[in-house]
Formats: sequence, structure tokens, C-alpha cells
Amino acid sequence: MGNDQAFAELGLPSDASEAEIKAAWRRLASRWHPDRNASAQAVARMQRINQAFEAIQRARQGSEGAAQPAAAPEPPPPPAPARPAHPPIHRKLKLTLEEAAAGCIKALRGSFTPTCQHCEGLGHRVLGSRCRRCRGSGTFVRPTAWFGWPGQPEDCEDCGATGIARELCAPCEGSGTLAEQRYEVQVRIPPGVRDGDLLHVAARRAPADLEVQVGVAAHPLFTLQDDGSLHCRLPVDGFAWMANRSVSVPTLDGVQPLALQRGRQRYELPGQGFPQRHRGPRGLQVVEVEPVFPEKFSTDQDILLDQLIASCAAAQPRLAEWQRTLRTRERKRPRG
Repeated sequence: MGNDQAFAELGLPSDASEAEIKAAWRRLASRWHPDRNASAQAVARMQRINQAFEAIQRARQGSEGAAQPAAAPEPPPPPAPARPAHPPIHRKLKLTLEEAAAGCIKALRGSFTPTCQHCEGLGHRVLGSRCRRCRGSGTFVRPTAWFGWPGQPEDCEDCGATGIARELCAPCEGSGTLAEQRYEVQVRIPPGVRDGDLLHVAARRAPADLEVQVGVAAHPLFTLQDDGSLHCRLPVDGFAWMANRSVSVPTLDGVQPLALQRGRQRYELPGQGFPQRHRGPRGLQVVEVEPVFPEKFSTDQDILLDQLIASCAAAQPRLAEWQRTLRTRERKRPRG
């Protein structure tokens, strides 16, 4: 960095004193240090400020002799890691439980206002001469209407209180930002994303990277557990349950048959649950069946139940033996 450019970077004339140089460095460092300034251009600006200060010190040491080095201000903290040209675009994306389990591709569309790279978002570029309005002081006193008495010192708006002349950036017309851009990005969602996950999508057809926060909608049939198991409560006909019939069970892949077993109410379907981690194997689906019986039997149902009871008694030797024993004891019971 040349000497004139270094003075211009600090907003100083080339004949500035050592005290003015250090004061300008401290003022700019307090404004642009990444610990205090979260803008995308803070790191690069702070590096240029440090380079300008070091260039001035080297030039003055060379003219005055190495035996009399100039005292440097307190060294600034190390700069933060380099930041991307544009901050990431933050988006939210809502998925169904089926989409989150299997993975999918979603199109994200929107608009974005990029930072002007010609001026790094400042809206101006620094010139190498003193500001005409404040004559290089960074402040000026506006006269008041009371007898021409001077007012209070104010920061110079033309130079941003730096004392060095500057001009508006032509590409962004002094705004620091460029025209709004439309974007459309195809986002690949991996299988097994959970509610609240944050996905990073590198910029391809967008002006910046995307940070996508995933939301998974509640499901009307399934409850997702931390271990990846899906739980489902399924009401079934009580008579079908007693008769070991098959029923249709919902899964994330569609409806499939389930053979009921009388006396059993919990069933596990391996590989029909949710991935335990991104792109990992799917866990269990747990089905809890609830046998449902009518609160009151109809006349036809009573007739059918009587027939069923009679057929069971005739077909089961234990029941038939019990009925004979009961009738025999009843005949032998003394009559009063």
C-alpha cells in the first residue's frame, strides 16, 4: 500500500502528526473491528486500516532512521475469519413427516438485496484530498441566526467526520446496496431431518448461501419418538381381533395388512419408522391396537352370539364335560 493511499485510508492528509495518525487509527478501529461491527465488510476494512497504519510507520521509520521507531498503538485483536461477500439468506421450510423421513427436493424462491462490492457497502469511495467543507478537520461549526454567534461543532456529513474527501459510489448510487435480485434454488432435503434442523445450502443460482431451518408438521396418525420409532394407535373391530383377522395399517409408505393375534395389542413393524439420523436406517413402527366392542348388542347379534356359544360348547370337550358334571350334581341335590 502506497504512502498517499495509506493516509487516504485513515482519512488524513499526508502531513498529519503522529498523534493524529494514532487517533485516526483508534477511531476507525473502534468502528470497524469485527467484535463491534457485524457487517460483511468489517474484516476487510479492518485489515486495510491496519495495513495503512503499518505502511505509514514504516515510511516514517525509513526517513527518520531505524534507531528511532515510532511508537505504535496497542495492537488490535486478531481479525475474525474471512466472511463471504454476502451474508447468508435465512429461510424456513415446512415439511410433512413423510417428506422428512424419505427426503425430497424443494424449490425455494425469493428476492435478495445484495451488498455493493464496488464500495463494500459503504456507498462511497475515499479520495486522497482534504474535505472542502470541513477543511480536513472532520467537524464544522454551523453559524446560528442569533447575532451570527457560532453554534456547536457538528460531524461533517460530506466526509463522514474523517476529514478526507470522498465521493458517492456510482454503481449503487451511494446506497451501499444493488438492485433487488430474484432467485430460485432447488434444495435437496436428506432423509431423516428433524423439526428445528438447520441446513446449509451453498449458493449456486442464488446471490448468497442459504441457511434453511426445517419445520416438520404434526402428523394426524403418528407420533415420532427420539429413537426414530413411530407410534400409532389403531382402533380395530373386537370380533376381528378375537378371530385373528387381518386389518389395514397406515405406514409412511402407504397402507399395508397386519394379521391380528387374539390377546396381543402391541405390534412392531421393522423398517417402517423414521431414520434415527440423516440418511440412516429407519427404525420401528409401533402399532397399539384397541379392540372395540359394541356397548349394546342388537337382536341379530344376540342370536349370532347364542349360536356361537352353542357351537363352542359342542366343539370343546372341556366345556361339554363341565356341563355334564354340573347337570349331574344338580340332579343329585336334595329337594326341599
